[in-house]
This record gives sequence, structure tokens and C-alpha cells, in this order.
Amino acid sequence: MKTLHLLRHAKSSWDEPGLSDRERGLNPRGLRDAPMMGTALAEILEPMAVFVSPARRACMTLDGLCQGWPDLRRREHYTIDRLYTFSSEELLLWLADCDDLLDSVFAIGHNPAFTDLVNTLVGEPCLDNLPTAGYVQLSLSIDSWADLPRVCGTVERQIFPRQLRNGHPRSTGLSQPGA
Repeated sequence: MKTLHLLRHAKSSWDEPGLSDRERGLNPRGLRDAPMMGTALAEILEPMAVFVSPARRACMTLDGLCQGWPDLRRREHYTIDRLYTFSSEELLLWLADCDDLLDSVFAIGHNPAFTDLVNTLVGEPCLDNLPTAGYVQLSLSIDSWADLPRVCGTVERQIFPRQLRNGHPRSTGLSQPGA
């Protein structure tokens, strides 16, 4: 059994049109949501290594996550070029190459790749759109990451910033549609 934790980067800024996509940072909402998500995740997860896209907005999301989840700062953070992708197929190839000593993988990256990956692993469209700073935890009925890509996933938990802003409990497991 493997566990996959996916967090989409927080809301990015479009204030500087001359910046490349990779260089865009976070807007004020993103700067607020990332620490809030860190606080929520700290209540339900043990700190673990994090794999992050090299895009500035993803790295800034990790920094914000660590503000709300200080113990996460003491774990390894790996910037992975392959996570700067919008393709779930590329994510599946990266995951298949992960070390089997890792029972859990926590990745910060991009849509539509993350939404498509969840739906592929679950085998049905269960997620319309992973929102910015949104988190999904999947249980995967595999013993080796190389067993991907096959339908093997169950959504265990999803937490979206709007739930936290609206005062929904943080650790209730699956969010309700429209929450």
C-alpha cells in the first residue's frame, strides 16, 4: 500500500505580464492560503519529505506551507524538474520511478496534471478541479510505484482553502461537493 499526497500550488500572480510562467509568484490570496493549508495539514499528518515543482509559485507555496506547519521545514524538500508539468502522463512516469522505500509521496505541482492524475488513479472522474492550494490524499493499492499506471486509488481526504475560510472542520476527511 502506498499513499500519495498532492497539493496544487497556491493562487499565482499575473501582475507582471513579462514574467515567464515558471517565474510567476503568488498573489495575496495565495500568500494567505498556503500557511492556512499548512496549519490544517499539520493537524492531520506527520511531517514528511516534499517533492516540489521548480516553478516559483510552487516553491513559494512550500514556503507558506512551512509557515503554517513548522515541523515540515525540518524535513527534506526536493525540487524536481519533472514536476513542472501539466500532464498526468508525465506525473505517472515520475511516480513509477520513485523509490519503493517511500511508502508516501507528497508532491506540490500544477493543474490540469494533478486533477487528471487523481481521476486516472481512481478510475473515474471524482474531482472536477483541484483548486489552488487544494490538497488530496490517495491510498494506492500497490506495493511498488512501478506498478503505476493502473487504477488503484481511493480518495481518502481532500481539503480545499475555501473549506477552511468558510469554517468547515479541517480533519473531516472527504469534502462535500460544493463545500
